Amino acid sequence: METRKYEITYIIRPDIEESAKSELVDRFDKVLTDNGADVAESKDWSTRRFAYPIEKYTEGTYHVVTLTTNTDEALNEFDRLAKFNDDILRHMIVKLDA
Repeated sequence: METRKYEITYIIRPDIEESAKSELVDRFDKVLTDNGADVAESKDWSTRRFAYPIEKYTEGTYHVVTLTTNTDEALNEFDRLAKFNDDILRHMIVKLDA
């Protein structure tokens, strides 16, 4: 199977402590690598105001992960765990052109 490049953007709630945010990011990066993905870059983008409230929050910290993988296993596991995590308000997975 061919290797594809993806970008995952997720929004972390703004009132989380810096140490807890670092642990959250590390944990989700590890979920990706443990399931066969190669994480090229994982960085905070910025804290931005929302156009409308999300779960009573009016802003959040955007985090962007760029990765390559040849299976959907890592993406499916990230998606599954992000849906249950209260610290991640929203997430989006986009396939990038090669």
